[in-house]
Amino acid sequence: MKVVAINGSPKVQGNTAQAIGIVTRELENEGIDTEVIHVGNKLVRGCLACGQCVKLKNRQCVINGDDVNLWIEKMQQADGIILGSPVYFSAISGTMKCFLDRAFYVSSSNGGLFNRKIGAAVVAVRRSGGIPAFNQLNSYLNYAEMLMPTSNYWNVIHGAKPGEVHQDEEGVQIMRVLGKNMAWLLKLVENCQGAVTEPPREAKVYTNFIR
Repeated sequence: MKVVAINGSPKVQGNTAQAIGIVTRELENEGIDTEVIHVGNKLVRGCLACGQCVKLKNRQCVINGDDVNLWIEKMQQADGIILGSPVYFSAISGTMKCFLDRAFYVSSSNGGLFNRKIGAAVVAVRRSGGIPAFNQLNSYLNYAEMLMPTSNYWNVIHGAKPGEVHQDEEGVQIMRVLGKNMAWLLKLVENCQGAVTEPPREAKVYTNFIR
């Protein structure tokens, strides 16, 4: 089994990376491979709403010049996905938003590439705005019909300078428990394959309120 973690911070070893590291160490302790993809320090354009991923059905975004399609492929091949972001004005980072909009729209336009994978969100913040950013990340996981492990509180850890999150004892425990629960859920899904019938996927119904 493998989990891919998306780091949406521009800092290589900032508090978002530290938070992700606490979670992935628990996964690795359970024999699960992990890979961190650093998205936040790259140039990523936002979705153009061109609809080409819907039309072409090639599991790719039509925008060239970045590694978004490579990252989408890695996420598709993984058993679990972690979305991690710092907080910018009570929201996730702009680069992370651009990437997730494109990745999850490609997924939904191609039969649900991430559907029923295990997905978790983590947020690093200095003081306030962690919960809105956490909910924003969860919106992608919910939309993709992913299975979401929980912790013993919301997955937010606090710190300003890189490394300060380790002084947030409760936050560290939250990340640690999340990692353990994510590993447990990954193993549950793996061991239930073939034993429990997966419900058939339904075609998306769209309702426009203005006609």
